[in-house]
Order: sequence, then C-alpha cells, then structure tokens
Amino acid sequence: MVTKKKETYSQAMARLEKIVSQIDNNELEIDVLAEKIKEANEIIAFCSDKLISADREIEKLLSERKECEE
Repeated sequence: MVTKKKETYSQAMARLEKIVSQIDNNELEIDVLAEKIKEANEIIAFCSDKLISADREIEKLLSERKECEE
C-alpha cells in the first residue's frame, strides 16, 4: 500500500507503528513480510519529508518574525 496523498503525519505514524508491532509480535506470514517492510520504508520516507517540510516552514516563519522585530 502506497502512502496516501492526503494522509497526515499522525495517520502515517499510526500505520508504521502497527506494522512494527506486527513484526515484533511475529504476526506476519513470511509471504507478506517483505511487502510490509517495503510499505514501512515508504511511510518512513513520507514522514521524513513531512518533518523536513515542517522544519523549513518553521525556520522561515521564525526568520520573518525576527526581521520584523529588527
């Protein structure tokens, strides 16, 4: 399953936590394990992009605020 376009960071993290839990608890058949690991990697990339984007936006806003105060 590819990360959904309108999925939030929290929703993606919940999906990732579910996959990790399934792996930790040996709940996955070997036939779907590689599939789930691929999905987890996609979710990690999605979340990483979201965090980087949020960080850039925050830095931009803080920089603009600092410029206004000067």
